[in-house]
Amino acid sequence: LKEENAILRSKINKLQILSETQADKMRKLEKKLEENKIKEEKEAQDLEAMVQHVEQNLQLMTKRAAKAENSAAKLRQENAQLQAELRNSRLEKEALRAGQAGLAAAKRNAEVALQHVLQLTTSSRASIRQLLSGAESLQLVADLLKSIDRISEVSEDGQ
Repeated sequence: LKEENAILRSKINKLQILSETQADKMRKLEKKLEENKIKEEKEAQDLEAMVQHVEQNLQLMTKRAAKAENSAAKLRQENAQLQAELRNSRLEKEALRAGQAGLAAAKRNAEVALQHVLQLTTSSRASIRQLLSGAESLQLVADLLKSIDRISEVSEDGQ
């Protein structure tokens, strides 16, 4: 009976040691489980914060995209206006070139007309000189005729 008792006590001691070992393992596992729960909660919070951050970034990106679309629309409109202004400027430039060509032609015509006027002026002066010379000659002839008339009157009187 003593021997049986000693065997049983030995088994009880082994079982107590095993029980304590298992209790230690269980405490360690419970502690690890608690640490994992805390870690998972922290990860869940971090994940939630990241999701919120991503949502905020998405909202900002959406706003930026809307602004970019508005800017692009304004730039397209401004580009269209600038293209129209460019076309108008080109047409004006062509019109000015045509006007300058017309102006150049008018200038050439004016120069030709000026040359003609100068030639006419020169020939008119010559003609006026000839006319004056002719008038002087006529005056001389008239004076001569008057003199002849007087001479004939004096001759008739003196005969």
